[in-house]
Amino acid sequence: MNIHASCVCVKNKGILILGTSCSGKSDLCLRLIAEFGAVLVADDRVDLQVKGDTVKAKAPENLKNLLEVRGVGLIKLKAKKTTKISAVFELTTSKTERMPDDMTYNLCGIAKPLYKINPFEPSAPAKVLAALRLL
Repeated sequence: MNIHASCVCVKNKGILILGTSCSGKSDLCLRLIAEFGAVLVADDRVDLQVKGDTVKAKAPENLKNLLEVRGVGLIKLKAKKTTKISAVFELTTSKTERMPDDMTYNLCGIAKPLYKINPFEPSAPAKVLAALRLL
């Protein structure tokens, strides 16, 4: 299955980033890579494959190792071939809950933790890492 999303691996945990076009998926990936040592898996389109109770993500062949950097263009990066998805982050510009209830996202029939964040807040990459500590 191929979806409109981006994916990076942070501290050996794959995160799937969902959002509409121009919602900040690539920008959040860039900041996670530059500031926190994340590794690119896929940008803009992600191939998903279910194996047992896990969902693995990889880049489509034509997008491997590429990250779109708005105002710069496509840049080539070292990328991880595949990663197991640990959590899903849905991007929003709406006000987020201070203390949200636990949420899950049905990813190919498998429930994954879901977090809603504003990608343009300066703390967005740090919030991703904080959420991963809960897993």
